[in-house]
Amino acid sequence: MIEVNELSKRFGARTAVDRLSFTVRPGEVTGFLGPNGAGKSTTMRLILGLDAPTGGTATVSGVPFHRHPRGLRHVGALLDATQVHGGRTATAHLSALARSNGLPQRRVAQVLAEVGLAEAARRRIGGFSLGMKQRLGIAAALLGDPPVLLFDEPVNGMDPEGVRWVRGLFRSLAAEGRTVLLSSHLMAEMEHTADQLVVIGRGRLVAAEPVRSFAARGTRSAVLVRTPQADRLAPLLTAAGAAVVPQTPADAGAGAAGALLVTGLPVERIGALALEHRVLLHELAARPASLEEAFMELTADRVEYPSGGPR
Repeated sequence: MIEVNELSKRFGARTAVDRLSFTVRPGEVTGFLGPNGAGKSTTMRLILGLDAPTGGTATVSGVPFHRHPRGLRHVGALLDATQVHGGRTATAHLSALARSNGLPQRRVAQVLAEVGLAEAARRRIGGFSLGMKQRLGIAAALLGDPPVLLFDEPVNGMDPEGVRWVRGLFRSLAAEGRTVLLSSHLMAEMEHTADQLVVIGRGRLVAAEPVRSFAARGTRSAVLVRTPQADRLAPLLTAAGAAVVPQTPADAGAGAAGALLVTGLPVERIGALALEHRVLLHELAARPASLEEAFMELTADRVEYPSGGPR
Protein backbone atom coordinates (compact mmCIF):
# COMPACT_ATOMS: atom_id res chain seq x y z
CA MET A 1 0.00 0.00 0.00
CA ILE A 2 1.10 3.56 -0.74
CA GLU A 3 -0.04 6.29 1.65
CA VAL A 4 0.48 9.98 0.96
CA ASN A 5 -0.42 12.33 3.80
CA GLU A 6 -0.34 16.15 3.57
CA LEU A 7 2.62 15.84 1.19
CA SER A 8 4.17 19.10 -0.01
CA LYS A 9 7.16 20.03 -2.14
CA ARG A 10 8.40 23.50 -3.00
CA PHE A 11 11.14 24.44 -5.41
CA GLY A 12 12.04 27.98 -4.41
CA ALA A 13 8.90 30.09 -4.73
CA ARG A 14 7.08 27.43 -6.75
CA THR A 15 4.88 24.84 -5.03
CA ALA A 16 4.89 21.62 -7.04
CA VAL A 17 2.92 19.49 -4.54
CA ASP A 18 0.54 21.13 -2.09
CA ARG A 19 -0.71 19.22 1.00
CA LEU A 20 -1.58 16.18 -1.08
CA SER A 21 -3.22 13.13 0.53
CA PHE A 22 -4.35 9.85 -1.05
CA THR A 23 -4.03 6.08 -0.66
CA VAL A 24 -3.17 3.47 -3.31
CA ARG A 25 -4.46 0.05 -2.25
CA PRO A 26 -3.38 -3.44 -3.29
CA GLY A 27 -5.42 -5.48 -5.74
CA GLU A 28 -6.28 -2.52 -7.97
CA VAL A 29 -4.71 -0.44 -10.73
CA THR A 30 -4.82 3.19 -9.62
CA GLY A 31 -4.53 5.75 -12.39
CA PHE A 32 -2.68 8.97 -11.57
CA LEU A 33 -3.96 11.86 -13.69
CA GLY A 34 -3.36 15.57 -13.96
CA PRO A 35 -2.58 18.27 -16.52
CA ASN A 36 1.03 18.95 -17.48
CA GLY A 37 2.82 20.51 -14.52
CA ALA A 38 0.27 19.16 -12.03
CA GLY A 39 2.95 17.51 -9.88
CA LYS A 40 2.50 13.83 -10.82
CA SER A 41 6.16 13.04 -11.51
CA THR A 42 7.28 15.01 -8.46
CA THR A 43 4.86 13.06 -6.29
CA MET A 44 6.23 9.77 -7.60
CA ARG A 45 9.79 10.93 -6.88
CA LEU A 46 8.74 11.86 -3.35
CA ILE A 47 7.19 8.42 -2.82
CA LEU A 48 10.47 6.83 -3.92
CA GLY A 49 12.64 9.14 -1.82
CA LEU A 50 14.35 10.66 -4.86
CA ASP A 51 13.26 14.12 -3.66
CA ALA A 52 12.85 15.20 -0.05
CA PRO A 53 9.41 16.56 0.87
CA THR A 54 9.00 20.09 2.19
CA GLY A 55 6.23 18.76 4.42
CA GLY A 56 4.06 15.72 5.00
CA THR A 57 4.86 12.06 4.42
CA ALA A 58 4.81 9.35 1.76
CA THR A 59 5.08 5.73 2.88
CA VAL A 60 5.20 2.31 1.24
CA SER A 61 3.84 -0.53 3.38
CA GLY A 62 3.80 1.80 6.36
CA VAL A 63 7.35 3.21 6.21
CA PRO A 64 9.32 5.60 3.97
CA PHE A 65 10.76 3.78 0.98
CA HIS A 66 14.39 4.40 1.98
CA ARG A 67 13.88 2.22 5.06
CA HIS A 68 13.23 -0.84 2.91
CA PRO A 69 16.44 -2.87 2.49
CA ARG A 70 17.04 -4.18 -1.02
CA GLY A 71 14.54 -1.73 -2.50
CA LEU A 72 13.64 -3.67 -5.64
CA ARG A 73 12.20 -6.45 -3.51
CA HIS A 74 9.64 -3.98 -2.13
CA VAL A 75 8.97 -1.44 -4.90
CA GLY A 76 9.49 -1.57 -8.64
CA ALA A 77 9.37 1.69 -10.57
CA LEU A 78 9.67 3.06 -14.08
CA LEU A 79 9.93 6.85 -14.12
CA ASP A 80 11.97 7.54 -17.29
CA ALA A 81 12.75 4.75 -19.73
CA THR A 82 15.47 6.80 -21.45
CA GLN A 83 17.65 7.06 -18.34
CA VAL A 84 19.75 3.99 -19.07
CA HIS A 85 23.36 3.52 -20.18
CA GLY A 86 23.22 3.11 -23.94
CA GLY A 87 26.50 1.19 -24.08
CA ARG A 88 25.28 -1.67 -21.92
CA THR A 89 23.29 -4.65 -23.08
CA ALA A 90 19.85 -5.33 -21.63
CA THR A 91 21.28 -8.32 -19.76
CA ALA A 92 24.17 -6.30 -18.31
CA HIS A 93 21.84 -3.52 -17.18
CA LEU A 94 19.48 -5.86 -15.34
CA SER A 95 22.32 -7.99 -13.99
CA ALA A 96 23.82 -4.95 -12.27
CA LEU A 97 20.47 -4.15 -10.69
CA ALA A 98 20.07 -7.77 -9.58
CA ARG A 99 23.51 -7.86 -7.92
CA SER A 100 22.95 -4.54 -6.11
CA ASN A 101 19.66 -5.81 -4.66
CA GLY A 102 20.75 -9.34 -3.79
CA LEU A 103 18.52 -10.91 -6.44
CA PRO A 104 19.24 -14.21 -8.21
CA GLN A 105 20.66 -13.82 -11.72
CA ARG A 106 18.01 -16.17 -13.12
CA ARG A 107 15.50 -13.33 -12.68
CA VAL A 108 17.22 -11.38 -15.46
CA ALA A 109 16.34 -13.91 -18.16
CA GLN A 110 12.88 -14.41 -16.66
CA VAL A 111 11.83 -10.76 -16.79
CA LEU A 112 13.38 -10.19 -20.22
CA ALA A 113 11.26 -13.06 -21.53
CA GLU A 114 8.19 -11.71 -19.74
CA VAL A 115 8.46 -8.30 -21.43
CA GLY A 116 9.29 -9.75 -24.86
CA LEU A 117 12.97 -8.80 -25.00
CA ALA A 118 14.57 -12.26 -24.78
CA GLU A 119 15.92 -12.03 -28.34
CA ALA A 120 17.32 -8.54 -27.67
CA ALA A 121 19.02 -9.50 -24.40
CA ARG A 122 22.57 -9.16 -25.81
CA ARG A 123 21.93 -6.01 -27.82
CA ARG A 124 23.19 -2.62 -26.66
CA ILE A 125 20.44 -0.43 -25.24
CA GLY A 126 21.54 2.56 -27.31
CA GLY A 127 20.07 0.85 -30.36
CA PHE A 128 16.68 0.24 -28.73
CA SER A 129 13.56 2.09 -29.81
CA LEU A 130 11.64 4.02 -27.15
CA GLY A 131 9.08 1.22 -26.97
CA MET A 132 11.84 -1.32 -26.32
CA LYS A 133 13.32 0.91 -23.62
CA GLN A 134 9.90 1.07 -22.00
CA ARG A 135 9.78 -2.73 -21.97
CA LEU A 136 13.26 -2.83 -20.44
CA GLY A 137 12.18 -0.35 -17.75
CA ILE A 138 9.16 -2.52 -16.96
CA ALA A 139 11.49 -5.53 -16.74
CA ALA A 140 13.63 -3.64 -14.21
CA ALA A 141 10.54 -2.80 -12.17
CA LEU A 142 9.52 -6.48 -12.12
CA LEU A 143 13.02 -7.77 -11.33
CA GLY A 144 12.55 -8.06 -7.56
CA ASP A 145 8.99 -9.44 -7.83
CA PRO A 146 7.83 -6.51 -5.65
CA PRO A 147 4.37 -6.04 -4.10
CA VAL A 148 4.27 -2.32 -5.05
CA LEU A 149 4.79 -0.92 -8.56
CA LEU A 150 4.90 2.63 -9.94
CA PHE A 151 4.89 3.50 -13.64
CA ASP A 152 5.14 7.01 -15.12
CA GLU A 153 3.88 7.18 -18.73
CA PRO A 154 4.93 3.58 -19.52
CA VAL A 155 3.24 3.29 -22.93
CA ASN A 156 4.91 6.29 -24.60
CA GLY A 157 6.52 5.07 -27.81
CA MET A 158 4.79 1.70 -27.81
CA ASP A 159 2.94 0.29 -30.80
CA PRO A 160 -0.69 -0.90 -30.44
CA GLU A 161 0.40 -4.45 -29.62
CA GLY A 162 2.68 -3.14 -26.90
CA VAL A 163 -0.03 -0.94 -25.43
CA ARG A 164 -2.43 -3.89 -25.31
CA TRP A 165 0.24 -6.05 -23.66
CA VAL A 166 0.96 -3.40 -21.01
CA ARG A 167 -2.74 -3.09 -20.26
CA GLY A 168 -3.04 -6.81 -19.64
CA LEU A 169 0.18 -6.91 -17.60
CA PHE A 170 -0.91 -4.19 -15.18
CA ARG A 171 -4.30 -5.75 -14.65
CA SER A 172 -2.73 -9.16 -14.01
CA LEU A 173 -0.28 -7.64 -11.51
CA ALA A 174 -3.17 -6.06 -9.61
CA ALA A 175 -5.11 -9.35 -9.75
CA GLU A 176 -2.17 -10.95 -7.94
CA GLY A 177 -2.77 -8.54 -5.05
CA ARG A 178 -0.07 -6.02 -5.88
CA THR A 179 -0.35 -2.25 -5.52
CA VAL A 180 -0.09 -0.60 -8.96
CA LEU A 181 0.13 3.19 -9.48
CA LEU A 182 0.04 4.23 -13.14
CA SER A 183 0.47 7.73 -14.57
CA SER A 184 -0.61 8.33 -18.17
CA HIS A 185 -2.01 11.02 -20.45
CA LEU A 186 -3.86 8.44 -22.55
CA MET A 187 -7.43 8.59 -21.25
CA ALA A 188 -8.66 5.70 -23.38
CA GLU A 189 -5.98 3.45 -21.89
CA MET A 190 -6.83 4.62 -18.39
CA GLU A 191 -10.49 3.77 -18.98
CA HIS A 192 -9.50 0.24 -20.03
CA THR A 193 -6.81 -0.32 -17.39
CA ALA A 194 -7.47 1.56 -14.13
CA ASP A 195 -9.93 0.67 -11.38
CA GLN A 196 -9.37 3.77 -9.26
CA LEU A 197 -8.23 7.31 -10.06
CA VAL A 198 -6.21 9.91 -8.23
CA VAL A 199 -6.54 13.24 -10.06
CA ILE A 200 -4.45 16.28 -9.15
CA GLY A 201 -4.10 19.81 -10.47
CA ARG A 202 -1.46 22.37 -9.51
CA GLY A 203 -0.24 19.98 -6.86
CA ARG A 204 -3.59 19.61 -5.11
CA LEU A 205 -6.06 16.75 -5.01
CA VAL A 206 -9.03 17.06 -7.39
CA ALA A 207 -10.52 13.59 -6.92
CA ALA A 208 -9.77 10.12 -5.56
CA GLU A 209 -12.48 7.66 -6.59
CA PRO A 210 -13.37 4.80 -8.98
CA VAL A 211 -12.95 5.50 -12.69
CA ARG A 212 -16.65 5.12 -13.45
CA SER A 213 -17.81 7.51 -10.76
CA PHE A 214 -15.27 10.14 -11.86
CA ALA A 215 -16.36 9.87 -15.49
CA ALA A 216 -19.99 10.20 -14.39
CA ARG A 217 -19.20 13.58 -12.82
CA GLY A 218 -18.80 15.08 -16.28
CA THR A 219 -21.85 17.05 -17.33
CA ARG A 220 -21.25 17.07 -21.07
CA SER A 221 -23.25 13.98 -21.94
CA ALA A 222 -24.07 13.57 -25.61
CA VAL A 223 -26.55 11.82 -27.86
CA LEU A 224 -25.62 9.81 -30.94
CA VAL A 225 -28.14 10.17 -33.78
CA ARG A 226 -28.06 8.12 -36.98
CA THR A 227 -30.29 9.28 -39.81
CA PRO A 228 -30.26 9.21 -43.62
CA GLN A 229 -31.57 12.80 -43.43
CA ALA A 230 -28.72 14.37 -41.42
CA ASP A 231 -28.69 17.43 -43.67
CA ARG A 232 -32.29 18.17 -42.61
CA LEU A 233 -31.98 17.27 -38.93
CA ALA A 234 -28.71 19.08 -38.14
CA PRO A 235 -30.03 22.64 -38.71
CA LEU A 236 -33.18 21.84 -36.73
CA LEU A 237 -31.10 20.75 -33.74
CA THR A 238 -28.80 23.74 -34.03
CA ALA A 239 -31.78 26.10 -34.10
CA ALA A 240 -33.04 24.45 -30.91
CA GLY A 241 -29.77 25.27 -29.14
CA ALA A 242 -27.76 22.08 -29.62
CA ALA A 243 -24.17 21.65 -30.70
CA VAL A 244 -23.98 19.18 -33.58
CA VAL A 245 -20.83 17.38 -34.78
CA PRO A 246 -20.99 15.04 -37.81
CA GLN A 247 -19.37 11.68 -37.05
CA THR A 248 -17.05 9.60 -39.20
CA PRO A 249 -16.91 5.78 -39.09
CA ALA A 250 -13.78 6.11 -36.93
CA ASP A 251 -15.78 8.17 -34.42
CA ALA A 252 -19.01 6.20 -34.35
CA GLY A 253 -18.20 2.78 -35.79
CA ALA A 254 -19.32 0.97 -38.90
CA GLY A 255 -22.38 2.37 -40.59
CA ALA A 256 -21.72 5.86 -39.27
CA ALA A 257 -22.83 7.59 -42.47
CA GLY A 258 -25.35 10.19 -41.40
CA ALA A 259 -24.32 10.00 -37.73
CA LEU A 260 -24.42 13.12 -35.59
CA LEU A 261 -23.10 13.67 -32.07
CA VAL A 262 -25.42 16.11 -30.31
CA THR A 263 -24.85 17.96 -27.04
CA GLY A 264 -27.14 20.43 -25.35
CA LEU A 265 -30.44 18.61 -25.92
CA PRO A 266 -31.83 15.50 -24.20
CA VAL A 267 -32.79 12.36 -26.12
CA GLU A 268 -36.51 13.08 -25.69
CA ARG A 269 -36.27 16.55 -27.27
CA ILE A 270 -34.23 15.28 -30.22
CA GLY A 271 -36.74 12.49 -30.86
CA ALA A 272 -39.65 14.94 -30.67
CA LEU A 273 -38.00 17.30 -33.19
CA ALA A 274 -37.36 14.44 -35.59
CA LEU A 275 -40.98 13.26 -35.31
CA GLU A 276 -42.35 16.76 -35.71
CA HIS A 277 -40.40 17.32 -38.93
CA ARG A 278 -40.79 13.75 -40.20
CA VAL A 279 -37.08 12.94 -40.12
CA LEU A 280 -36.35 9.21 -40.21
CA LEU A 281 -34.09 7.99 -37.39
CA HIS A 282 -32.07 4.78 -37.43
CA GLU A 283 -30.58 5.25 -33.96
CA LEU A 284 -31.00 7.59 -31.01
CA ALA A 285 -28.71 6.74 -28.09
CA ALA A 286 -27.52 8.68 -25.07
CA ARG A 287 -23.78 8.63 -24.47
CA PRO A 288 -22.54 9.41 -20.97
CA ALA A 289 -19.60 11.75 -20.56
CA SER A 290 -16.30 10.00 -21.20
CA LEU A 291 -13.36 9.94 -18.81
CA GLU A 292 -11.53 12.39 -21.07
CA GLU A 293 -14.47 14.81 -21.10
CA ALA A 294 -14.86 14.61 -17.33
CA PHE A 295 -11.12 15.12 -16.84
CA MET A 296 -11.01 18.17 -19.10
CA GLU A 297 -14.05 19.67 -17.43
CA LEU A 298 -13.03 19.04 -13.82
CA THR A 299 -9.42 20.17 -14.23
CA ALA A 300 -10.09 23.18 -16.48
CA ASP A 301 -9.16 25.65 -13.73
CA ARG A 302 -6.09 23.64 -12.64
CA VAL A 303 -4.11 23.78 -15.90
CA GLU A 304 -0.62 25.10 -15.31
CA TYR A 305 0.15 25.85 -18.96
CA PRO A 306 -3.12 26.53 -20.84
CA SER A 307 -3.04 26.67 -24.63
CA GLY A 308 -5.03 28.84 -26.99
CA GLY A 309 -3.80 32.21 -25.75
CA PRO A 310 -2.44 35.04 -27.87
CA ARG A 311 0.52 34.23 -30.09
